[in-house]
Order: sequence, then structure tokens, then C-alpha cells
Amino acid sequence: MKKLQLRAPAKVNYRLDVLGKRADGYHDLRMVMQRVDLCDEIEIALTDLPGVRVTCGASKGVPDGPGNIAWRAADALVKLSGREVGIDISIAKKIPVGAGLGGGSSDAATVLMGVNELLELGLSDERLREIGVKLGADVPFFIFKKPALAEGIGDRLTALEQVPSLWVVLVNPGIHVSTAWVYQNLRLTTKVPIAIIPDSYGGLAEVCDLLSNDLEPVTCARFPLLNELKDLLIAAGAGGSLMSGSGSTVFGLFADEKAARQAAAEIAKARGWFAIAVRTI
Repeated sequence: MKKLQLRAPAKVNYRLDVLGKRADGYHDLRMVMQRVDLCDEIEIALTDLPGVRVTCGASKGVPDGPGNIAWRAADALVKLSGREVGIDISIAKKIPVGAGLGGGSSDAATVLMGVNELLELGLSDERLREIGVKLGADVPFFIFKKPALAEGIGDRLTALEQVPSLWVVLVNPGIHVSTAWVYQNLRLTTKVPIAIIPDSYGGLAEVCDLLSNDLEPVTCARFPLLNELKDLLIAAGAGGSLMSGSGSTVFGLFADEKAARQAAAEIAKARGWFAIAVRTI
């Protein structure tokens, strides 16, 4: 039985600008996205029993079967192949669910790449991204595998080649935030011309200068605790802090591993929240 053991990384948004609402109901976005090495663990195996099966064990809020975005990813490639094949997918969730870290999208992207390899379909990353964007707006980014400026609904990607390697402390208080709810409650207003996004960054300070998230006021108004998390991270030595995606994870940026690990440990011990120090990748 052919199988693959894969890791699906989380992401943070160094910047998230909402530029307007589109006729199709989506929003035009401009995001700077960075992967981090907190990863779900995925096993994909070819089997003799036709069909796609996905299990996530006891992961709260993550369905098994067709309700899982990873199932839809595998099913799309099986249908494209035109073959009667069986695929079993097991996902061990390490990335908090509904947390603004892109765990579901990363799982789907990883499954697309893994099934493409197992079935020897020979699809290019570009073709996989075209399939992936129909599953979720963040899926193409995880197939892109580089820090990126993402535009449109997240499907237009430009590589950012000079982004420093940093330590990131992720803190999640266990609040599940619905991305759909956040966008439904977003009040778009006329803004001054949007800032230019640099294509290279010299260090921690330049990345921290970039930090901005148009969704943060919506989520923080509903969950004021998130502002407290940001303050905690700054007090612990972070150069900057921001909510990732639609929340509820807040992250702080550090140049030093020791300081990042100490901050994560202290916050986890004092508050009992999910807190971990990870590297950018």
C-alpha cells in the first residue's frame, strides 16, 4: 500500500487589507502571508477500497468525511483522474481550529499535493492552485510554499524573496471565530490611498512596521480579550503583535528564540491558553 506522511503548516498574516466587496460576494484582499512550523500531520494512503475517506479522530470542530475540506480536495483529484481508486486520509490536528491560522486550507493544499504525487497525475503547482482556490481562498498560498503578497481573493500570489526568518509566538484563548461572521460584520469605509507593500524586509523592525489587519477591529470588538493578548505579547518582549486572519489567534514577533520560548511558556502557564513559539518557514 503506497502512503505518504506529510506536514501541513499554519500561517500568519503580517498584513490583511480589505479593499472592497466584489459582485460575487467575495472581498478583494491584499495580504502578506507567512508560513510557520506549527503543522498538522497528515497520512495519505492508496487502498483497494474505492472512494475517499478522511478521519480526524477526536478533533473538535473538524468533521470526518465529505464535510472536511481535505476530503473535497482528494475527491476533486480522484474525479479528475477518472480512476477507481481508494484514498484513506488521516489528519492529526495540531493547529487550533477556527483560529485564523489557515489549518483547514493547509490540510487541503497538502492533500492536493500528496494525492497528485500518489496518483502520479503530474499536475503542476499552478494547476493545483487553480483547483485549490475553488476549495478555499487560502489554499493556493500553501501550494505556493513561499512568503507571498496575496491579492484578489487570495489567488493572485507574488513571492516575497527577502523576508527575515523570525520567531513567532502564537496565542489562542480557545475562542472559535467564524470567518463568515467577521466579514458579514465588517463595515467598509472610504480610505486614504492604500500603503505600498515593500517586496523586501531587512529585519524584525521592518516586518513589525507592516503589521495591520482590517478584520481585527471587528473580532476584537466582539472578543476584547484579544486586545489583552496583544498587550501581553508586547509586555513579554515582542517587537509587534497582531491578530492573524479573522482570529482568534494573536501572534507576537521575536528575533530571539530564547525570548520567544520564554514568552510562550509564561503565557501558557499563567493563563492556561494555547501558546507556542514557532519559526517562520
